Amino acid sequence: MNLLFCGDANMADGLLIATLSLLKHVQEPLHIHILTATLASATKVYQPLPERVTRLLTGLVQAKQPAATVTRHDITTMVVATPPTANLETVSTPYCMLRLYADQVAGLPDRLLYLDTDVICRRDPSAFYYQDLTNTELVGVLDYYGRWFFHNQWRMADYINSGVLLMNLAECRQTGLLQKARALCQTQQLFMPDQSALNKLAQHKRIAARRYNDQRRVHRNTVFQHFTTSFRLWPWIHTLTVKPWQVDQVHAQLHLHEYDDLLLDYRQLADQLKG
Repeated sequence: MNLLFCGDANMADGLLIATLSLLKHVQEPLHIHILTATLASATKVYQPLPERVTRLLTGLVQAKQPAATVTRHDITTMVVATPPTANLETVSTPYCMLRLYADQVAGLPDRLLYLDTDVICRRDPSAFYYQDLTNTELVGVLDYYGRWFFHNQWRMADYINSGVLLMNLAECRQTGLLQKARALCQTQQLFMPDQSALNKLAQHKRIAARRYNDQRRVHRNTVFQHFTTSFRLWPWIHTLTVKPWQVDQVHAQLHLHEYDDLLLDYRQLADQLKG
């Protein structure tokens, strides 16, 4: 199973938890690809994911699946050549746009399951991963909030959340989807830049069932839980953002304890992420 993650040095904790969750539920060898880069905006310099994290993950996955692989792709040169200029200073980190360069990266397979690093796997995703992708660029789940506010195609609800995406790179290359999305991010500031660009430009996307990217709360059939920001009404109207590596908040604010075994494994390994 081919996985894609993107990010900078700060992605290590989420990447470790996501990998541990995949190892728990996927029986076939994992082939994890990580896109990272050295990036700079007018106000901040971002550092790439350290190679030691790749080595740690390789040892972790191969201890259970000897045929598994973890490959780190530093795509700094690509991003510098065509930077997402108009979106370097948005509320989203520019690293969310690294997936838009996937069609240029040598060695990436045509079928890729992209995951944000705040996603936890709860069940075997094979049925989702192995679906037919003929004439399909992307498969994703409707955004929990955005589906009510954004609309790009003929159907009533078509705005997908980009935190879990099954990508057909061969089709994306054929249609030029990612190339067009990169160009849009260069010239036009967007809300949730990569997500907005993909929704605006994709002509052959498929909408999957909620269980493959549950963004609000888990259900009995949830395959991936995505720890997104949510709105809460009690005791006042406010937003709540809790990530899987914020273990105390997961317990106290989300009242989730079913990941305790996973988060215990994470805590035992977390110090090794720092070198």
